[in-house]
Amino acid sequence: MEIRDRIKELRRVKASDLIPNPKNWRTHPVAQQDALRGVLAEVGYADALLARETDQGLMLVDGHLRAETTPDSQVPVLVLDINEAEADLMLATLDPLAAMAEADGESLKMLTETLEVESVAVREMLQGLLQKDNDSSGGTKPSREVLVDQAIQLKPQREYIVVVCDSDAEFALLVEHLELKTVRRGGYKTKDSRRSDEVGVERVITARRLLDACSNT
Repeated sequence: MEIRDRIKELRRVKASDLIPNPKNWRTHPVAQQDALRGVLAEVGYADALLARETDQGLMLVDGHLRAETTPDSQVPVLVLDINEAEADLMLATLDPLAAMAEADGESLKMLTETLEVESVAVREMLQGLLQKDNDSSGGTKPSREVLVDQAIQLKPQREYIVVVCDSDAEFALLVEHLELKTVRRGGYKTKDSRRSDEVGVERVITARRLLDACSNT
């Protein structure tokens, strides 16, 4: 089978100049937007957007959320030599093809344990991946060996509140109401390579989780 190379060139283009594809079927929940901002803040652009040339300009095939997130940035764009029908096929299959990949739970666990992650949203995303893998492998409860605590670092630029329980009964009600998980605190390496393997109920959650729990009552 002959495989064609459809990449014409790599350009750096102001993100706001890229034309959103009117057939784009993907939506981006807040959690994904926050996770992307976290990765971009910690790593930056390390992958290219995909676009094709049209009479109106470069139209996106992939990378809509990245373009929307950094509209004033010069972003790397792979310009493809494809027609509209081929762009539609790529638009319909890129994400589903990636989603077909299966996770090796042990490898995923080992990988996440080596990461130094500052972003709350990225930590939540990784924890969700670990929990999803645990559920798909037949687990009925969160695994102490898999879950890692969310962003415990309380930084000066973050607003936060502290909830104090006057009794074990109050704490138990919070655990149930907020669906607090069993976690291994400090599952990520710290900057000085120290690790803590303390296991217990997670003590830090995002405001979004708290608000969602309150709205469901």
